[in-house]
Amino acid sequence: MIVYRGPQLKFTKLAGVERCVVGYSGGQKLHPTYHRIKDHTEALLIEFDPKQISYEDILLEWSRMHNPIRRWIPRQYRSAIWYLDEEQQESAEEVLAGMKAASGARSKIRSDIQPATKFYRAEEYHQNYFQ
Repeated sequence: MIVYRGPQLKFTKLAGVERCVVGYSGGQKLHPTYHRIKDHTEALLIEFDPKQISYEDILLEWSRMHNPIRRWIPRQYRSAIWYLDEEQQESAEEVLAGMKAASGARSKIRSDIQPATKFYRAEEYHQNYFQ
């Protein structure tokens, strides 16, 4: 979802988040690593209990800790949300539309919303980096 080290710690502290794993997603090439990320993006895999926290709440938290108003950046660091179904896609689009409305016409929001692809767990030294 985002450049991952700091947000991992923040997401793991949310009630209902059961697991937050640092990794790579969004590409087609197999087995990316930090030094050979290929066509992937640094990402977080967030597993949660929907009885305690909703997908929308996670997206809203993401929007609070994330600044998608940037100039061009490499694919490795791009802003992206990956969804599993149409309902998640609609939620992501609504949150992004709210961010665009809040920023006004002065800035362009640069975040991609795409179907989830295979997630590759990052190297262990990236996991829980700030804990």
